[in-house]
Amino acid sequence: MHNKSLFVLLLLLLMLLTSAFATSAQNPVNPEGTVRYSLPNTVVHLKVTAVREDFFAGPYAAYARKYLGTEAATENSTRYSIAGVDMVPYIEADPAQSFTVKLNAKQAGSNSLLQFCAQGIIALPDAYRGKEEPWRFPTVAGGERFAGKDASGNLTSATTTLYHTVKTADGFRKVPVQQSEVVEKSLEKKASEAAQMIFNLRKTRIQILTGDTDATYSGEALGAAVAEIARLEADYLSLFYGITETSDQEMHFDVLPVKDKPGQIYVAFRISETDGLLPADEMEGRPVTLEFKLDKKDSVSAGEDFAGKVPVLYYRVPAVATVRLMDAGEAILQTRMPVYQLGHVCSWPLK
Repeated sequence: MHNKSLFVLLLLLLMLLTSAFATSAQNPVNPEGTVRYSLPNTVVHLKVTAVREDFFAGPYAAYARKYLGTEAATENSTRYSIAGVDMVPYIEADPAQSFTVKLNAKQAGSNSLLQFCAQGIIALPDAYRGKEEPWRFPTVAGGERFAGKDASGNLTSATTTLYHTVKTADGFRKVPVQQSEVVEKSLEKKASEAAQMIFNLRKTRIQILTGDTDATYSGEALGAAVAEIARLEADYLSLFYGITETSDQEMHFDVLPVKDKPGQIYVAFRISETDGLLPADEMEGRPVTLEFKLDKKDSVSAGEDFAGKVPVLYYRVPAVATVRLMDAGEAILQTRMPVYQLGHVCSWPLK
């Protein structure tokens, strides 16, 4: 009998817990008739495009001055520079400024309330804005870019003099014997041949343009011949002066201004000559800053504070700021925008 009573008691307790859980699940956050809202923050979103320039030194760069008369860079290098910036302000909920207010049916359905919410309060938290991850540029080898651009082949013929010992009436003596073999050309030899090809192409172009040639060129044939000579000349020159390739890098950055920050200057992102665009917390790159200069405050009062007197809604009046993006003391972009968290918090009576 005792065990049966204990079982009934446990069953009733389980039913009560289940009922309480179901009730709390129906109203997990707010009591019935209340609305929870947050004040807005302004987040400055930057879409930055940088240009990457990869320079690959020519294999004959060391002989450029000797055969062509001018110096050439002899080492590979990579350089980044900012090509474009898009600045867009976004509005999101401020988690530190969240309030609950009780509304009657008339207030909750008021169009004016909805319009007011769009100005200084946010009724619902912002949805997540996903941004795709930017691709970084892989390191690539540069030697194959010059393949096939030599003036002639990589091999040449070399003559070697050998001596063969022959027995004669006077004794033994050495008889010279020439032997030809195929050997690889030296780098300077190939550079000399490439330079000679460049001069031959320039001479041929002048002959075609002046008519000092056995062949006759006119119309499209003349243009095609000159264009092909220019292409070949550029290929051979690249063997001395190298090749530059460009590509784009795009990254996104967000800056959230804080009301009490002195000077209102923030590091938006960094740029490195060798690594490109970097987040603000990286120390390798040069800082690019975002500056907020507030307009002069007018004499208009923020209005009466109704808090504690009647039910109120809180809202923010944004401050208008001139926003400048600065790189090494030079302004890249400047615009004006309202920034909510740098303005005033006011109250509005519901009744």
